[in-house]
Amino acid sequence: MSEQDNKTTLEMPTTYDPKSAEKKWYKTWMEKGYFRAGQHPEAEPFTIVIPPPNVTGMLHIGHALDFTLQDIIIRTKRMQGYDALWLPGADHAGIATQTKVEQKLREEGLTRYDLGREKFLEKVWEWKELYLDNIHNQWEKMGFSLDYSRERFTLDEGLSQAVREVFVKLYKKGLIYRGKRIINWDPAARTALSDIEVEYKEVNGNLYHLQYPLKDGSGFITVATTRPETMLGDTAVAVHPEDERYKQMIGKTLVLPIIGREIPIIADDYVDKDFGSGAVKITPAHDPNDFEMGQRHQLPQITVMDETGTMNAEAGKYQGLDRSDCRKQIVADLKEQGVLIRIEEHVHQVGHSERTGVVVEPYLSTQWFVEMKPLAAKAIEAQKAGNGVNFVPDRFERTYLHWIENVRDWCISRQLWWGHRIPAWYDEETGEIIVSAEDPTTLPEYAGRKLKQDEDVLDTWFSSGLWPFSTLGWPEQTEDLKRYYPTNVLVTGYDIIYFWVSRMIFTALEFTDEIPFKDVLMHGLVRDADGRKMSKSLGNGVDPLDVIDQYGTDAMRYMISTSSTPGQDLRFRWERVEQARNFANKIWNASRFALMNLEGVTAADIDITGDLGTADRWILHRLNETSRDITRLIDAYEFGETGRLLYNFIWDDLCDWYIEFAKLSLYGDNAEAKKKTQSVLAYVLDRTLRMIHPFMPFISEEIWQHLPHEGETITLAAWPVYDPAFEDKDAVAEMNLLIDVIRSVRNIRAEVNVPMSKKVELLVKPGDQAVLDIIKRNAEYVRRFCNTSEFDAGLEFSVPDKAMTSVVSGAELYLPLAGLLDIAQEIGRLEKELQHLNSEVERVEKKLSNQGFVAKAPAKVIEEEKAKQADYSDKRAKVIARIEELKG
Repeated sequence: MSEQDNKTTLEMPTTYDPKSAEKKWYKTWMEKGYFRAGQHPEAEPFTIVIPPPNVTGMLHIGHALDFTLQDIIIRTKRMQGYDALWLPGADHAGIATQTKVEQKLREEGLTRYDLGREKFLEKVWEWKELYLDNIHNQWEKMGFSLDYSRERFTLDEGLSQAVREVFVKLYKKGLIYRGKRIINWDPAARTALSDIEVEYKEVNGNLYHLQYPLKDGSGFITVATTRPETMLGDTAVAVHPEDERYKQMIGKTLVLPIIGREIPIIADDYVDKDFGSGAVKITPAHDPNDFEMGQRHQLPQITVMDETGTMNAEAGKYQGLDRSDCRKQIVADLKEQGVLIRIEEHVHQVGHSERTGVVVEPYLSTQWFVEMKPLAAKAIEAQKAGNGVNFVPDRFERTYLHWIENVRDWCISRQLWWGHRIPAWYDEETGEIIVSAEDPTTLPEYAGRKLKQDEDVLDTWFSSGLWPFSTLGWPEQTEDLKRYYPTNVLVTGYDIIYFWVSRMIFTALEFTDEIPFKDVLMHGLVRDADGRKMSKSLGNGVDPLDVIDQYGTDAMRYMISTSSTPGQDLRFRWERVEQARNFANKIWNASRFALMNLEGVTAADIDITGDLGTADRWILHRLNETSRDITRLIDAYEFGETGRLLYNFIWDDLCDWYIEFAKLSLYGDNAEAKKKTQSVLAYVLDRTLRMIHPFMPFISEEIWQHLPHEGETITLAAWPVYDPAFEDKDAVAEMNLLIDVIRSVRNIRAEVNVPMSKKVELLVKPGDQAVLDIIKRNAEYVRRFCNTSEFDAGLEFSVPDKAMTSVVSGAELYLPLAGLLDIAQEIGRLEKELQHLNSEVERVEKKLSNQGFVAKAPAKVIEEEKAKQADYSDKRAKVIARIEELKG
């Protein structure tokens, strides 16, 4: 129990200082170990493993959204009494990190080859430590309640053991194999890529139509290509076997232009005889479809480029040219030979490396692959049997199933140095492949053999695909694995459903026989205010630390989390952050008022039972109702709707109504009523801070520590639970009536320009005795908030001749005009307003009757003028009616 448990502390400062509060409370939370899981073994576990950020740089605003949603969930569950584990970690990000380090080396005039593998990896580890420190700093700034005692990195020895175990087991089952196939090749990073690491972009290119002559001189066949440089690797031309144009040519020989190589004309059902010329060039080493056709027809595979995208010896005189330069030169040569008959402009989809941005090359290469169909079958079966993952929103289940039902084998080897090195060794004398979880050179049975480990590393997603269970100790059956796996929810962007989510499900089902998480919450991307994707090239990115520096962490967290809808992109708007900051200030100011009126109140003094006033009973009902709805919405991951309810309850119900009503008791002479109101105010504020805490952890802790409370920290305070005892429909009906009366009177004042400071006469005619009793019972509230000079309520009374009227549910309100305003003066003001409106109506009608204007003006401008005409006419009619009413 803290020192503040028994009574309120010193008065809160006039304004909230986010920087000092954030630094103070995060340090306290960490020192006290509040975020460490396992301290309550009797509690039900609840687990989230963080999607590990890449150690390539600073976290962006998308990370802020992703991690804030997770923190809201885990803080809520911790307060609900769960043994809540939020496990942090980072990904080594093979290509991305190696690319960054190589860029830095180039600035020094060096390459990784100048350093050698060992020295280069030392540089990458230095990079990792630097940027992981940056990530830790950002996590702290954003207030994330992570259990750092369980932090993992994808190249940790424990995770490396898991990777080796999985590789070896899949290899032994025949699900990992080594083969020569067409893969996606990144010439900049000089590594293979998987299909989903390729981004397809629409490119304006050309379609080149070429004539390949028949060897016997009897004619030629026309083919078309977008990549004429690959013709140097052509080993056939294919036609459909039933294409009447080419039936007599099947089996004949063509002469490949420039190179002079003789290539056959083959028949294959794959060819679409109705597309183009009906004949296609076959380049088995540079096109995946051509590779398959080449396999069927035993065609040679001629690779004409090296790993950098430079033409090799097979390219003849073009050897040494970059692929793009080769294209220009070969097009010129084909024109000169008369082989290039025409060039068409052609828009097509071209694959680009997701990491380096260069055009991907289909490339024949020996790589390691995972056979995916058997793994996908388990995942499909689980999903369709109802034992799979619950996607939120559920439409992403269709996206997931579509991909895994059409999955292709996964190329898992990468020609990099940074990553999990493939656990395969080659006997340099016999060529035998030895796949082992342990280094075979250290094992007695391989003594004396010349073994060399595979140079390649595994795709980053191979190790991160094991993340939900490898982080908890698998393959060892650790206590953490037994207790916290499967995890409860994965929060991630919809853009990596193929990269990561699917692979975690495959591997989990294969190696643990369980789905890795119960729910997958898919959120969208954070875009700029115009809806554009944030990027360095556009310069529209947002650093979450800049937002925090300007507005504080709580404002950033509240804005970004409550602006989101599951599965939808959100637009980042600075004005919304400012609104969130204003909301935080509203909470601060309301709390300051409360504390000024709770001096000396202890936690033991708080008593919300017994005879309570209407407003007290109403706010307890609304708090109870709100806590029920907030809990339901958080469980449904509806954070936007959660934010709306919290905002409305705090701003409207608590601040605008209850606190104002409470002032009558707090400042009145009735000591018992004051004591009851103090108790209700302290109780409601305490529970309100608990509900806002997962969204705004720092300001809620700072305020809560000033309140009379039990316990050390709001982070471990019990979550508000719905209690039927607080249901009070009578209090709700009374307050709704009072609020309607007060709002109606204020609206009338605004309509006739009477300030709140001026007292008015108010007559209320209730519809029945029950309503009259409510009005009389709460007459003090009506007088106070309507600021009446005279106030009367009765079932029968004479209605004044000239009065402003309003009807609310169950009663009629009358405000005699004589008490409101100088009628003559008001008529004069309205007549001046009428003159202005007449001139505006005349001006707009004149413009719209001008045929020249109507003919030339854009439709949008005309519509705007018509809208003005309607608005001015409506206002004029109301002013005329008001003048007649006053004169009558």
